[in-house]
Amino acid sequence: MRFARILSTGRYVPPVRITNADVEARLGEPVDAWLQENVGIRARHHMTADQATSDLAVAAAGQALERAGVAPADVDLLVIATDTPDQPSPATASVVQAKLGATNAGVFDLNAACAGWVTALDMASKAVAADAAYRHVLVVGAYGMSRFLDWSDKRTCTLFADGAGAVLLGAGDTPGFLGGRLAAAGEYHDALGIYSGGTRRPATPVEVAAHGPPAVRFVRKFPATFNVERWPAMIHALLAPQGLALDDVRLFVFTQLNLRTIEATMAALGQPMERAPYVMDKWGYTGSACIPMTLDDAVEKGRLSPGDHVVLCASGGGLAMAAALYRWTA
Repeated sequence: MRFARILSTGRYVPPVRITNADVEARLGEPVDAWLQENVGIRARHHMTADQATSDLAVAAAGQALERAGVAPADVDLLVIATDTPDQPSPATASVVQAKLGATNAGVFDLNAACAGWVTALDMASKAVAADAAYRHVLVVGAYGMSRFLDWSDKRTCTLFADGAGAVLLGAGDTPGFLGGRLAAAGEYHDALGIYSGGTRRPATPVEVAAHGPPAVRFVRKFPATFNVERWPAMIHALLAPQGLALDDVRLFVFTQLNLRTIEATMAALGQPMERAPYVMDKWGYTGSACIPMTLDDAVEKGRLSPGDHVVLCASGGGLAMAAALYRWTA
């Protein structure tokens, strides 16, 4: 029997720090008190003008490899979870492979919006278990949403940020990966996203002149309680086949969009907030990168020990959802 195990983690926080006060100055209106009270964000980080999503991914992946003592040439598969790629085609994973020097790795991008990294982790963990050719697999979440911000839209420019997080997977004879769940509510596919730059609305000069460049937008509302209602059900579905109870989980790592949503979910689960690490207060909302970045932050702070169980639970535009259960071995 082969099981996927997390060998190491890594993250990259880009250098441009933007506080709520900076956002207020740019918008010309107060947002700090509202953001802290309702969302939990105090600051966010953006990439520099000469960086792209691939650069963020390379930095996080390189840290994970260094911590595991694994050379880039020993990576067999590289998966980049992102909905802000360097370009529509070819895959950003190809760019990362070249920059990282992972010359022997197969590559692909995965887009499930902000649920992308947990979705990729689920797929990669099952690949490691099924195929002995995959000895080392890098799963990277990378987010460069600052390139798609409309600074006249305070609903988005106050939230979204850039960053990357990574894990290196390897095979072992004990788990590791205990299971995953994927779901979606596709009826909300038109609620939140970047709705130009593809085949439906190509970013042609005429389109850009009429509607502006591609930008992330909240187009219509979806239920405010969506995650609080859906996340607990996914978590129970993960734990039940393993005979585990909620109290058996050391950490619950959720999508880092709204701290109040995480608090409400933990209350619904009957679990203390100390088991739900968060980083959106200091790094903003980093989409497909936020869960691996939060996981790495927790690891760095010594919050996981071998044998601990960790639940990773994500939602993103689409609305896509993903959850994974790991027994910590790193």
